[in-house]
Amino acid sequence: QVQLVESGGGLVQAGGSLRLSCSASGRTFSSMSMAWFRQAPVKEREFVAAISSSNGIGRSYADAVKGRFTISRDSAKNTVYLQMNSLKLGDTAVYYCAGGRSGVFRASTLYGFWGQGTRVTVSS
Repeated sequence: QVQLVESGGGLVQAGGSLRLSCSASGRTFSSMSMAWFRQAPVKEREFVAAISSSNGIGRSYADAVKGRFTISRDSAKNTVYLQMNSLKLGDTAVYYCAGGRSGVFRASTLYGFWGQGTRVTVSS
């Protein structure tokens, strides 16, 4: 079983930056692809970014965050990060970390492990 715990959310002004972290328990972290999803109020959960297993060479981003967000992983620390720059009001959401089988996927159904979420609020 894998447990994921997110941290790093908070309140930030538009144009600012935040870095989210997701710590994973268990010995299978390096073999899992990891991703970030988000869910804004009254909206469905949506894909944000994904990174492949092991060395994390494969990455994918939603168009809405491309060029502003960067996903990375540190296998020595069993942690995946989401660096968020140039934040916009529309980035306000609860951000979820997810882990799944090897590959880079945008579909939430392909991720079997989920964290509890961390809230990001962007103010004007």
